[in-house]
Amino acid sequence: MNKKLIYIGDDEVNICNIIKSFLVKEGFEVELFNDGLSVLEAFNTKEPDMLILDIMMPEMDGFSLCSLIRQKSCIPIIIVSAKDTEPDKIAGLTLGCDDYLTKPFSPMELIARIKSIFRRIELDKKQHIEDNKVITIGDISVNLDIKEIHYHGNNIGLTGMEFSFIYYLITNKNRAVSRSELLDKVWGFENDVETRATDDMVKRIRKKLLNAGSSLKIDTVWGFGFKIQFKE
Repeated sequence: MNKKLIYIGDDEVNICNIIKSFLVKEGFEVELFNDGLSVLEAFNTKEPDMLILDIMMPEMDGFSLCSLIRQKSCIPIIIVSAKDTEPDKIAGLTLGCDDYLTKPFSPMELIARIKSIFRRIELDKKQHIEDNKVITIGDISVNLDIKEIHYHGNNIGLTGMEFSFIYYLITNKNRAVSRSELLDKVWGFENDVETRATDDMVKRIRKKLLNAGSSLKIDTVWGFGFKIQFKE
């Protein structure tokens, strides 16, 4: 089995080396970068299986890098940062990171979160093999195998997190889903962060559905959450 390749972007050399030593012991391949531009250049040459990014880096910060990566890839991204305020966490969620860990942290906690993300990805793959690979709802088709949503055969261009978000709504199409439930089930965050990130993601998905020409709608249930609406 091929080793998972992880890129770490952090300008604190000691932290990079510590994280790398723990990850290598766990069987991962690791490459270290001390500025955001170097991470992007390496990514464009060879895409890793995961990114671990600090926010404050020379050349390009972690948020900008995360945003650029999300335009082209749905690989898992973990933000590790000394910035522990609620707005920072919301920014990371909104840009599409899969987890947010504040410094100082235990390397073993980071490893646990990494393994949890990879385990979830593998479980999704197995479930998709067992399930029908393509389901239809309204005028769109949902391909569970490649995590894409198509309108009349054309991919509408969702990121991995956007796909997980709308798929969760689709699987719960007979009820309204609360913002806090979405944060918990899609991002894995409990009710300790502001739920505005869900609204920002809905705006992006709505725009992509509209641009594609789909009649599928995500209705806002005011003061609560969201619900999928579609024509039979």
